[in-house]
Amino acid sequence: MAAGSGVLVLLVAAIRYRNSNVCKGFNIEIAGPSPYIDKKDIANILTIAGAGKGQNKPIHAFDLRRLEGALGKNLWIKEAQLFFDNNGILQVKVTEREPVARVFTRDGNSCYIDSSGVQLPLPDKLPAQLPVFTGYPAAKIMLHGGDSALTRDILRLTGFIRNDSFWMARIAQIVILSGNEFELEPEQGSQRIHFGDGTDIATKFRRLDIFYRQVLSRTDPDRYDHIDVAYAGQVIATKSGSMKTRYDSVQGMNNIRQMIRSAQQLQPDTIRQQNVRPLEGINNGTEQNLNTLDLLPGTTDSSATPPKNRKKTTNNK
Repeated sequence: MAAGSGVLVLLVAAIRYRNSNVCKGFNIEIAGPSPYIDKKDIANILTIAGAGKGQNKPIHAFDLRRLEGALGKNLWIKEAQLFFDNNGILQVKVTEREPVARVFTRDGNSCYIDSSGVQLPLPDKLPAQLPVFTGYPAAKIMLHGGDSALTRDILRLTGFIRNDSFWMARIAQIVILSGNEFELEPEQGSQRIHFGDGTDIATKFRRLDIFYRQVLSRTDPDRYDHIDVAYAGQVIATKSGSMKTRYDSVQGMNNIRQMIRSAQQLQPDTIRQQNVRPLEGINNGTEQNLNTLDLLPGTTDSSATPPKNRKKTTNNK
């Protein structure tokens, strides 16, 4: 009991000694991917909030909670923690928000958003190279209410693109359509890619990747003016000047994986398909290398129609 009381007395004495001591200065550390706020900015905020220059001010005169709140009002600061170490140095630990996309609203304003969907102002420093979304329907980024689902889809889509260098380099912007759907505009070529909503992102890009590598790489990039990957197992394309005729190529994902594995091993097929057929219908004896498979026929067939199981959606182009 006496030993415990002694420890308590020493602890109280240490706290009193520290509080009666003076601040020896600030040590500011910023954790974050890019310096949208620097140490000078943080020191200015602390000074305005009552910390002064720090040196020779009694430690007990610092309201650390108030200082943390002042830092938290800066939109670029996600979290701030302040404490004094045993040497009388005010340790300032700041976590910066990470922008993940730039969003343009329909009224022409723009901002960054972070991984939580928080709206961030455009910084004075160099802008980040991020996916660009245009046509956001509200004046502000919505985290709750009607447009919050759209915001979540934007975060999922930008997260995938930012983690894939191939698509990051090839997509110029993502247009937001009515019904919370997306249309991709490539850096090169005149195609418009109807992506649908923010579900099944990885599988949609996988189909689009096959189309890019196995079809567009072998023809004029402007041969097709519209590509649609919004529907499961399908790549739907429109030839330039074809009056919006659609050609379906239905492919189960298991067959896609098999074709990718065997793409460099199979001999080219010499028979050109003249009509669009579901790829599932190709029997094992004649399954072709995707390099030579004619997903899109050379002749226009105005009677081509989508599969019966295709869901009808509104697509404003």
